Amino acid sequence: MSEVILQARGVTREFFAPRRTLFDKRTRSFALGPVDLTVRTDSSVGIIGESGSGKSTLARLLLGLDQPTSGVVEVGGMAVDAGAKARDLRWLRRAMGVVLQAPYGSLAPRMSVGRIVGEPLWALGIDGDRRARVAEVLARVGLEGVEDRYPHEFSGGQRQRIALARAIVHRPRILVGDEPLSALDVTVRAEVLDLLGQIRREEGMTLILISHDIGVVQNVCDEVVVMTDGSVVEQGATNEVLVHPRHDYTKQLLAAIPTI
Repeated sequence: MSEVILQARGVTREFFAPRRTLFDKRTRSFALGPVDLTVRTDSSVGIIGESGSGKSTLARLLLGLDQPTSGVVEVGGMAVDAGAKARDLRWLRRAMGVVLQAPYGSLAPRMSVGRIVGEPLWALGIDGDRRARVAEVLARVGLEGVEDRYPHEFSGGQRQRIALARAIVHRPRILVGDEPLSALDVTVRAEVLDLLGQIRREEGMTLILISHDIGVVQNVCDEVVVMTDGSVVEQGATNEVLVHPRHDYTKQLLAAIPTI
């Protein structure tokens, strides 16, 4: 059995709800937890659920972009402290890459594609021929020779390829996709999905895919985690959970998939 590369134990996240008047007591809103999650090396894990189920909140905690109210997240056996200084989290940024939902919104419009893709190499202080690595990764995603162009010159699918190139340029051990295909049309989605699976296999990366699209998760992921109301209600092998669901909520999700 492969080693554990990422683990969340008893992770919760609470937020204070805004006061209606000056004298009201502040009330807490539970966004997540407690959640336990174990991800092994070279695996692909899909996290599914409706909007507001806590998927993106969990992703932020796993990426070290937010601090859990309680519990601990470990990557490679090291505890993640989202409140630490940027230089103290450099090891985590090297270990993880992320592709976000909106390709255009995640790319700086005034930066060239070469600068956007190469930014992790400079920010993380990774040695070597950085320009050559940028060119190599762009060619890998089917965008050879576009280093001097800008995001507005590309289609939505091409922008997501640029985002994917940026996410893998520093050779992370874990790739996190937070709804990376939802802003794309069906044809482009299939192309990016195939590219994502190919790169993951060739690079030997662990994939965590957050999505409300069950079909995408079923095609890409070996394991699936089902969330609702900030809690995990079912998890296991993808074929087992999606073919023989046990929890009522999972059954409702599957029943809601449109059929032709």
